[in-house]
Amino acid sequence: MTQDPTSTAAADIAFIRDLAEQGRNTAPLNGPFLIAAAVIFGIANLGQWALATGQVDVSPWAPLWLWVGAGAVFGLSLFVLTRRHDTKPGANTLVNKAIGASWTAVGFGIFAAWLAFMGVGFKTGDWAIMWAMPSLVFAAYGSAWFVAGEMTGRLWMKGIALLSYAGAAGLGLFIGDAAIYLVFTVLFVLVALVPGIVLTRQEPAASV
Repeated sequence: MTQDPTSTAAADIAFIRDLAEQGRNTAPLNGPFLIAAAVIFGIANLGQWALATGQVDVSPWAPLWLWVGAGAVFGLSLFVLTRRHDTKPGANTLVNKAIGASWTAVGFGIFAAWLAFMGVGFKTGDWAIMWAMPSLVFAAYGSAWFVAGEMTGRLWMKGIALLSYAGAAGLGLFIGDAAIYLVFTVLFVLVALVPGIVLTRQEPAASV
């Protein structure tokens, strides 16, 4: 017995309408994650700037341990924040699952690229490729923000996506200049910290 194409199409349209409605009515819950990323990696960038400009005189391996430490702290933060996230109203909606999946993919992608760049550095002794990391980060952030904007219908999120892409391109002008880490930090404030605070304030109150 074949399925009626008309009823199938109607069901598909109803699903799309329901998804669009859900997107308009569901508050994204990734704000705390963005705040954590902005604070932790923003501080790491300031530390990297201090090392690159000779503000502090330490081991040549200090930059590596700085970023490994930042990654470890962020990983611990993810563990705590994820446990809290899963208990919030709306955590299991398709919208929040899709947004969460896109940011998770971004995180793994950035980490994989960092490992690859580290491999190039250790293999060749030339660490110049690491200058491209900031641009890669914000290009990835732009993609995640675009998905979030598409899923929720919030145009301001797509605006953040465009700002992230512009930042990724603009950072190319600072390659080889320690000022790139200060610009990196400012961009983190604009595309992660401030939007993260906004999203956190918009979260629904936990049910009692």
